[in-house]
Amino acid sequence: MSIPQSFIAENLIAQPTLIEDAISYQDGSVVSREIIKTSGATITLFAFDEGQGLSEHETPFNALVQIMDGEAEIIIDGKTHQVKAGEIIIMPADHPHALKAIKKFKMILTMAR
Repeated sequence: MSIPQSFIAENLIAQPTLIEDAISYQDGSVVSREIIKTSGATITLFAFDEGQGLSEHETPFNALVQIMDGEAEIIIDGKTHQVKAGEIIIMPADHPHALKAIKKFKMILTMAR
């Protein structure tokens, strides 16, 4: 059966991969790697160096954040949440949110349409 897709990271298809090796930190930067993008969802890996972040914004879709490594400050509707490795948080659609690296951190962002 064929998967309807517009993009899937080729080097990850049907191949076990250590998730922490799928994206690397870069000094003073936020690195992202989209690994799946379909009409129904996107999955993106992010690596934030300490102190880096994403400014407040809204998206029209619910977003699940899974912290793989490190610790993040995630602000949703003005409320600050400390989220660390092994934890998840849902950022609801149409609600303002922002992210900042307390310590460098990696996350998986899954957006469902």
